[in-house]
Amino acid sequence: MNVYLLVIICTMITFLATVLGSLFVFLIRKMNKNIEKVCLGLASGIMIAASIFSLLLPALEDSNCFSVVISLLLGGALIFVIDKIVTYYKKTPQKKSMFFLAVTLHNIPEGMAVGLACALAYQINSAVTIASAIALAIGIAIQNIPEGTAVSIAMLEQKKTKFQSFLYGVLSGIVEPIAGITMAILSNKLASLMPFFLSLAAGTMFYVVVDELIPNSKSENDSKGVFSFMIGFVIMMYLDVILG
Repeated sequence: MNVYLLVIICTMITFLATVLGSLFVFLIRKMNKNIEKVCLGLASGIMIAASIFSLLLPALEDSNCFSVVISLLLGGALIFVIDKIVTYYKKTPQKKSMFFLAVTLHNIPEGMAVGLACALAYQINSAVTIASAIALAIGIAIQNIPEGTAVSIAMLEQKKTKFQSFLYGVLSGIVEPIAGITMAILSNKLASLMPFFLSLAAGTMFYVVVDELIPNSKSENDSKGVFSFMIGFVIMMYLDVILG
């Protein structure tokens, strides 16, 4: 399979999940909390396992540990800055209409990670690594459903029509295919930098999961998110390790 076709398929999975989440603006005014916790927990487990087995371990095989560590931390720093922008717009009601822009920025590293996983799968040319890339896309897609809903509902609260709110949600996810294809192109042209790209993407994923997904997937007397995390992790680990 051509690498760009694989990237398009995987990033379209994540993008269409955002579209699906945005469609909920026509039906509900907020997400069911139990469903949201299960989705976020499952996505967290898949994304953490993918970061370790699909991104970090391949990076360590082709580079030294110090370079991988630095790239990992840079990835975390990148998403930290983006996260501050997201938080600012969340907490500033008069600028809430710009919330979709902040979430759009937040989606760029996720598209990068999917694109890199696809590029690595193509280089190794293994059905297992292709399955891993698709599983990573599914993990991000699960997270994108409530995220798309959140953006659209935020726009609805700003007196936008339901259709306009839906379009804002859709636009917030369109950057993922763009980022994924861009990283696939760069990884092919700059193969020597592949370990840097992989560990950078892993750092962004770690930050998103630990800072945002895990806290939102659990509560004091509810273990749905915890068990969902474990199930997601095992699924991704099985694809990456046991089948390999």
